[in-house]
Amino acid sequence: MATEPPPLLRLPNAGPGLDIPLRIIRSNRARRYLLRLDHDGAARLVIPRRGSQAEALRFLERSRSWLERRVAAWRSRASLRQPWTDGATILFHGEQVRLNVEGDLFGVTLTFADETLCGVTPVVDYRDAIQAHLRRLAERVLPPRTLELARLHGVTVSRVTVRAQKTRWGSCSARGTLSLNWRLIQAPPHVQDYLIIHELMHRRQMNHSARFWNLVADACPTWREAEAWLKKTRLENLA
Repeated sequence: MATEPPPLLRLPNAGPGLDIPLRIIRSNRARRYLLRLDHDGAARLVIPRRGSQAEALRFLERSRSWLERRVAAWRSRASLRQPWTDGATILFHGEQVRLNVEGDLFGVTLTFADETLCGVTPVVDYRDAIQAHLRRLAERVLPPRTLELARLHGVTVSRVTVRAQKTRWGSCSARGTLSLNWRLIQAPPHVQDYLIIHELMHRRQMNHSARFWNLVADACPTWREAEAWLKKTRLENLA
């Protein structure tokens, strides 16, 4: 069943053209009101379990300046974003690889690096098709690698999932579930391993204390280089 688009919010006293799609989400896990900008340019307003929509909207108003700046920056990037078509470059395993498009109006074949997508419907921008392929690839590659590294470092894991988190590369729950962002498939292999090891070490230390970072350093001596890549390559820039 198709979902309806989020309602449009027009910020009070905002300039022309600043109508912003707004998603209002209730979360039993949230401890406070949260405001984020999703990859599609919509604002996400999170209401904690005991919160109210009225108070959430007051929080939104107090955060208006921050949101307007983020929306302006997102729209600036979006206006410069090139479509993924023949000759475009795509970040894959840490390298910019060329996209090749061959075919006709009845179907095209997309190739980049050693990946091939056949029978794709011709469109102006193949971003959605390629990102769907990358997610499927991540679902095949990342969980087995996680279990392999878990065995290597003597860590128990109850479950590994691949998701489309908005702001996190990965997470680890107290019950031993590791959740990895599918966009990690775009990172260099050593960065993928670092992120997995980072989350695995949370099975031993569920915080970011000095002891935790010592565990990470012992398991992944090149962690600083990998952490720098993740901080430089922001998730929002991969949308």
